[in-house]
Amino acid sequence: MTATRRAAQAALRIGISGWNYRSWRGVFYPKGLPHRRELEYASRQLNSIEINGTFYSLQRPEYFRRWYEATPKSFLFAVKGSRFVTHMKKLREVETPLANFFASGPLALEEKLGPILWQFGPQWPLDLERLERFLALLPRGTADAVKLARRHDARVKGRAWTRTDRDRPIRHAIEPRHPSWFRPPLLRLLRRHKVALVFADTAAAFPYAEDVTADFVYVRLHGTAPIYAGGYSEEHLALWAARIKTWTCGSEPEDAVRVDIRPARRLARRDAYVYFDNDAKVHAPFDALSLARKLEVAPGCEADLRLADVNRPAISASVLTPEEQGARRAEAAARWRPRAANADPPREARARAERGTGT
Repeated sequence: MTATRRAAQAALRIGISGWNYRSWRGVFYPKGLPHRRELEYASRQLNSIEINGTFYSLQRPEYFRRWYEATPKSFLFAVKGSRFVTHMKKLREVETPLANFFASGPLALEEKLGPILWQFGPQWPLDLERLERFLALLPRGTADAVKLARRHDARVKGRAWTRTDRDRPIRHAIEPRHPSWFRPPLLRLLRRHKVALVFADTAAAFPYAEDVTADFVYVRLHGTAPIYAGGYSEEHLALWAARIKTWTCGSEPEDAVRVDIRPARRLARRDAYVYFDNDAKVHAPFDALSLARKLEVAPGCEADLRLADVNRPAISASVLTPEEQGARRAEAAARWRPRAANADPPREARARAERGTGT
């Protein structure tokens, strides 16, 4: 079997981290598009989105159902785990917070529920024993997630979603940011639990490694310098496309940045989830579209789909052409005051990076 055919059989999701950004309106989103329909539009351009609001607070099941209904049948969401678990509790006594998280609505996404992302801040050194207890608590299927969710407390009483239409596997990925995590003991633990180490490109703000620890890879592209605000050139995206294709073929790039000198076990294929988080200057959606085009990844649904029902006017959701993407990129650039190449990142992005609570 050729590498191209193996890659074609692997699930490849390319998308954005969040979709509700004011600066995207009239640039990525068409002028006049109602805010409540932005997810509809974005999900017709790309085939996956990472939900970030779940990191900051418990959501409600009706929100997840609304997101489910707004997106195409083949669409997939990644869901960012609660910072109450990772940043505030630091994995201490987290069974009930985990139950609350899973009871808050992720299971309402049904077949559109993708991997769960758990991010850890740069101020917290690795506590291997605590992490191992946490990984053992994580549900590996929706049936187990239901059992865990039913142990929720009063925080979600009366609005908990504790059912699943069928038992489906749940994947987990972790994104550490303290240097102490990037050691072989962590990799052995993740491989034992089949949890992915996130490949997080952060413009060197945090450590980076490409050790494959599961049967899928999870890539977060936070931007070139400055973090969250820097866009990727076509040359950068071509390099990322080549790496992603190698991972989906079950192998690793020859120049993979690894903590462990030993390569991961070769598979026939690996699924890949790739999300752009350089949202500050409207780079993320256009970078995602460019990468998807290079890898021939189809959008969420047919290009000619029109978002319409009997109560709403039709809005064209045709996939943006490269020419349209270029024009909108130029419009986005015109909205921002030029910055020196060595200027500090925007205040909001810098604060997020320093706190470790950024996206």
